[in-house]
Amino acid sequence: QRRALQTVLSLALVRVCIDNRRMSTPAHLRNALAESAKTLEAFRSDPQNLLAMERFVDAACACLDAGGRLISCGNGGSMSDAMHFAQELSGCFRQGRRALPALALSDPAAMSCIANDFGYEEVFARQVQAHGRAGDILLVLSTSGDSPNILRAVEAARALDIQTVGLLGNGGGKLLGEVGIPIIVPHATTSDRIQEIHIQIIHAVIEAVERKLFPENY
Repeated sequence: QRRALQTVLSLALVRVCIDNRRMSTPAHLRNALAESAKTLEAFRSDPQNLLAMERFVDAACACLDAGGRLISCGNGGSMSDAMHFAQELSGCFRQGRRALPALALSDPAAMSCIANDFGYEEVFARQVQAHGRAGDILLVLSTSGDSPNILRAVEAARALDIQTVGLLGNGGGKLLGEVGIPIIVPHATTSDRIQEIHIQIIHAVIEAVERKLFPENY
């Protein structure tokens, strides 16, 4: 009887834990979405952010019209966003149109070679020097604004007369005073929330570029 009672109590405890987990999980999900929405609203409600996005769109269109290329780079999740940016341009965002020249600095062989020979801080700068030309645009993504290899990439771009745009967090960090067009995500303190806004900026900018260059598609 004692063993049976212990089994019943154990099952009851497990059931309570499961019920509590079921009750708490939706709250966590709702909180995550609410925090994301607050971050987006904080960004959207600042006119300076919208002006910075417009500057990015105008610069990108001028670059592409002149035969230039858009280059992008970032670390970790920001590298994925940099690749996303490039493939939406060289591929297609909404409707069929000509391919737009865009390149994400994400080749693992190139990066490992450069890191091995020159150090990780140079993995993007060397590629900017190899592929960048005056009149191009370098888009850098950094949630901290302080990534050493991103700072070096911006320095390399400036030396080649390449315009720079930064999608940043953390108040802009060191990159705030280094990039030509800083676009900073406010409110958020974690990289996930910052990157969520970065990808929304990317999509909005690409749509705006397509609307200006291919108005017939809209």
